Amino acid sequence: MGHARKERQEQGAVRVGARPIALSEGEGRLAKRASTSLGTNGEEEPLGASDGLGPGFLRGTWFCLVLAKLCGFARCPMLDTPALPVQFVPVGDPPARVFGRTARSRAEQVARKVGLAVGETEDVARSRILADMGYAWDPAWLAELKNRPGSVLTLGGEPVMRHLAPGMTSATDGSALETIDARTASLSYFELRKRERPFVLPLDSANPLPVERALYDAAYKGVTDVLTLYLWRRPAFWLTRWAAQAGMTPNQVTLIGFLFCVAAFYFFWHGQYWLGTATGFVFMVLDTVDGKLARCTGQSSKWGDIFDHGTDLLHPPFWWWAWLVGLGAAGHQLEEVYKASLLAVIVGTYVLGRVIEGWFKWRFKMHIHVWRQIDSRFRLVTARRNPNMVILVAALLFGRPDVGIELVALWSILSLIFHAVRLAQAEGQAARGGPIKSWLD
Repeated sequence: MGHARKERQEQGAVRVGARPIALSEGEGRLAKRASTSLGTNGEEEPLGASDGLGPGFLRGTWFCLVLAKLCGFARCPMLDTPALPVQFVPVGDPPARVFGRTARSRAEQVARKVGLAVGETEDVARSRILADMGYAWDPAWLAELKNRPGSVLTLGGEPVMRHLAPGMTSATDGSALETIDARTASLSYFELRKRERPFVLPLDSANPLPVERALYDAAYKGVTDVLTLYLWRRPAFWLTRWAAQAGMTPNQVTLIGFLFCVAAFYFFWHGQYWLGTATGFVFMVLDTVDGKLARCTGQSSKWGDIFDHGTDLLHPPFWWWAWLVGLGAAGHQLEEVYKASLLAVIVGTYVLGRVIEGWFKWRFKMHIHVWRQIDSRFRLVTARRNPNMVILVAALLFGRPDVGIELVALWSILSLIFHAVRLAQAEGQAARGGPIKSWLD
């Protein structure tokens, strides 16, 4: 039994010295065909038995297969060659600087982010996108054209970007390409939770401000809280522009914001609520700036995204904990058991709310806040950091930080109930066979 099992396990494996080299099913069949032939009765027999080919041939065949396996060339490249990435070729190099970077360098950075291979000269043997650097465009257009070979994006009849299929040349008649008019075509900013037409604008070297505003607005989420959407949208633009011109990276902005976040925690802990609120608001604005700077300059990174979103996710419970601890120093002490209960409610509802959002996104492949318009409107005030800070500041104006944190706990419960009901309604609709689609689609 043991010998038979071992023999079965080592089928399709070749031993080099003391180390077996496993062959795939196809490689095993190839080796078998190479070492056998069909006899006169239709059954396979060793090549040497009928063709006059000796054991040297067999050993040579197996040696070649093993060598190919060791070197990583076991598959036939003609049959399994991965497709070359679409090439991105910028045309022109205007002197205009957009958010502190040349139009060409920014476009190349954006192209790399969407998986394109940047090249100086076009390779007619592969798909490629030729982009006129005299225009500025939303990165959403580049992502769209990547998946549409044989198409051209136009503005006022002038070509902005062309996706040429292999074999097409720059001189290819535009009538052979599918035309996408930037003035009438529409794309969904599903990632940014909004429905707008991505922009395409001529780039004026003397006045890049309109392009910078368009890029910034394109990078802004359409569904978010009331403070982010309305209060510091404009101030964050000028800070983003200044940071870009100063050569700052998004990660540097995130780090500075994190320091203000820690400072707010310190001040809350010691009952210095106005100082904590001031430093907290600086952090909240910078939390907007770093993301917009990354999108506007094309400098987003994996670790920067983790740092940014990790801080956003983890710090709110610490702020509310520090606020409760600071009540004693501020002269509004509450019973310890009561404070612990409030903290448990705020943190518990926060965690459960995040779980509901994650479950909804996993089940229906979209954020819960973009299902229906009511969900998007409720996102303006749902119990997240920024709306909670509005409640706390309002309470501070009346000199009652203790009442403020109680109201935050109450609003957290109501927000959780709302999202739990919405999840139940979505599950019920799905169980009845109804589609779950975003109103932004």
